[in-house]
Amino acid sequence: MALLTETQAPTTGSIVDPRRTKKTGRWIHLLLAPVAVLFAIPFVQMFLTALTPASQINKFPPRFFPETLTLSGFSKLFAESDILNWLGNTIMVSAVAVAGHLVLCSLAGYGFARLKFPGKNIGFLAIVATIMIPTQLLMVPTYILFSRIGLIDTLGAAMVPWLASAFGIFLMRQFFLGLPSELEEAALIDGCTRLQVFFKIILPLAKPALATLAIFTLLSSWNDLVWPLIAINDTSAFTLQLGITNFAGARRTDWSLLMAANVVSTLPLIVFFLFAQKQFIATMSFSGLKG
Repeated sequence: MALLTETQAPTTGSIVDPRRTKKTGRWIHLLLAPVAVLFAIPFVQMFLTALTPASQINKFPPRFFPETLTLSGFSKLFAESDILNWLGNTIMVSAVAVAGHLVLCSLAGYGFARLKFPGKNIGFLAIVATIMIPTQLLMVPTYILFSRIGLIDTLGAAMVPWLASAFGIFLMRQFFLGLPSELEEAALIDGCTRLQVFFKIILPLAKPALATLAIFTLLSSWNDLVWPLIAINDTSAFTLQLGITNFAGARRTDWSLLMAANVVSTLPLIVFFLFAQKQFIATMSFSGLKG
């Protein structure tokens, strides 16, 4: 009887009380709610400023909520700028960037994680080492290369640098290393090729990592300004950030107009993150469990 009590004691002591877990979750949400509100204030202020008449923006003391709301800032923005063209160009660049990263980085990451070939470790270290190279050092040789192949002043100049990245390869490799290799070995024994294993077994399991890579790639390519500013002078090929920057230079005092442009630039990213946040959190949880 004593032996039975001793063997059962550790088991009963290791049971987690669901009520305590639920209460802890409530406290965490209670603490994070003010932080979330604090981070949301600038976005709310930007949106309200875009809807504020120009006569009320410069009033002192400033008011957080305007007395009246108007869409004149948005109407003037679409009438006086080529923002729809800029938005379309940015969507094209970001779509190519996300697709290129998902395909090329996942293939390269899987190769470095699972395949055996000469120089694999050295090649991977060389790729990861490029992360430490400042981007500014690569702009001059990249510009010379693009000018020789005729990509300068075209939308392709903004697309090609985003086809793949060392960070994307590193992220996908680390995720693939955490997957059990028994699944692949069983598929290979059943007669599947490496590509079939990759597309039918590995990629469906890598949806959280792919979503995370897509979010980071979209944010970086969507907000890229320095390289398009150097490589693109044709106004028809302007991206959203480049177009808004040039547009803001001529209208620095029209705050409702500029805030409307910022709303148009920011809103697609917020919508995308709301759809992909579950996959993003799943990747963070997977990494935490493996760590």
